[in-house]
Formats: sequence, C-alpha cells, structure tokens
Amino acid sequence: MWSSIDILNILLPFFYLTTFLIYFYDFQKGGRKFFHSKRLFLFLTLFFHFLYLLMRTIAFDHPPITNVFEIFTVLAFSISFSYFILELVTDIRGTGPFIIIISILFQVISSLFIEDLLVVREVLRSNLLGFHVFSALLGYSGITMAAVYGFLYLILYKDIKLNRFGLIFNRLPSLEVLEKLSFYSAVIGFILLTIAILVGIIWLPRAFPGGFSYTDPKLIGTFAVWFLYSIGITFKLLGRWRGKKLIILSIIGFLLAIFSTMLTNFLAQSFHSFY
Repeated sequence: MWSSIDILNILLPFFYLTTFLIYFYDFQKGGRKFFHSKRLFLFLTLFFHFLYLLMRTIAFDHPPITNVFEIFTVLAFSISFSYFILELVTDIRGTGPFIIIISILFQVISSLFIEDLLVVREVLRSNLLGFHVFSALLGYSGITMAAVYGFLYLILYKDIKLNRFGLIFNRLPSLEVLEKLSFYSAVIGFILLTIAILVGIIWLPRAFPGGFSYTDPKLIGTFAVWFLYSIGITFKLLGRWRGKKLIILSIIGFLLAIFSTMLTNFLAQSFHSFY
C-alpha cells in the first residue's frame, strides 16, 4: 500500500494539471469539444485523490491532518470537490480553471514536502477530530470559492464599465450569475464551518479536559469569520445587500480567514498547534 501512496503522491499534481489544462483550453476556445469530458477528468482526479487520502488514513492509522502538508492535500481536494458539487448543481462550467489552479498550488506543495508520520500525538488519531478538520477545510474551501467568484465579478464589472468585450466577457457567466455563485459558495462554506465549530465544541472538552480556552486565538479568528459571513448571508436573504457590496464582503471574509490562519499558526500560541 505504501508504494501506491507514493505513486499517487507523485501523480496527483499531474492529474490536477491535466484537468486544469482541459478546463483552460475549453475556456479559451469555447465550443463543445471538452464540454462533457472535462467534468469526467475532474471526477477521476477527485476519485484518485480520495483514494490517496483513504490509503494514507489506513496505512498511518490517523486522518491526514498531522502536519501542514497533509492539510494542504486535503485542502486541494476540498476546493476541487466543492467546485465539482457546485458545477453539478448549477451546470455552470466556465469558471473551473480559476478554481482548479488553487488546488494545483496546494497539491504541488504537499507532494513535494509531505511527511509520512507513523508516530503522532494520540489526539491526532481521533476520528471526531478528523471530521472536525475536514468540515473546517471544506468550509474554508467554500469561502475561497466565494472570493474567487467575487474577484471574477469585479474583473467583469470593470471590463463592462470600460466597454472591453473580450475573452473574459465572452466566456465568463453574467454578473448576476457570478454573484449567485459567490453567494452559493459562501453559504456552503458557512454551513460546513458551522458544522466544524459544533463538532469542535463537542470534541474539545473530551480531548483537552481543563487544557484549553475559548479565548484561543484560532477559535476567536474562526468565530470572527463565521460571524462576518452570517451577517452577509442574513442581509442577502433579507434583500438588504446585493451586487458589489455582497461581493466585497465575501472577499473581506476570505482575507480575514487567511490573516487569521497565518496569525494563529505562525505567531500566536494555540492548543491547535499539534505539530
């Protein structure tokens, strides 16, 4: 099994790169040459990636969350998987290259530097912790996608204002559709982040009896991101916010999530620092 894990670790960046190139070619050329096959390539990439994560979990007897490079490969899977689900639901296929390229970045870094750890802290073998982390990463994947669609919205908005009707205008969905995609991604991210928070609240007292604080920097950062998105989603559903205002909020939420993660991982002391 270990040799299969090593082979998949090497092949996964190439799977993602091939999928990206097919999506990118289709974005540039249009037509229907790869209209259906590109989704099949993405499905196969996700299938082999899921198999890789499952084999790592079985071989090393812990979820793949014990170091930052394991988390990177889970994040690469989460982002593309979230996009795959959104594409299935909406049948909008023109934005794939802008999402998949993020997965390529995370997977390449993971494949280059990942460590195979057999001896880890016992707390990292918890399946409940694994579910908590996977939910959180899927939630942040939704937030990332919402920000990407937000940036695409702003690019298209600027091109329309400047009367530039080139490739971006011809290939991207309308502003209204991009706004919906950003909102749907934010809702997916918010729901999954909520699940991660609830699982964390259940798991923390068991894992750290008397050894954690709800004022932990990572908890505060996560709650801040969750609260910001809850405001945006609520105001959207009430019809108070729409268009550019909502898009800017999704981008601010994404930047807050990135800043919070960097701050808590590299500067602040947190019981989340397992490695």
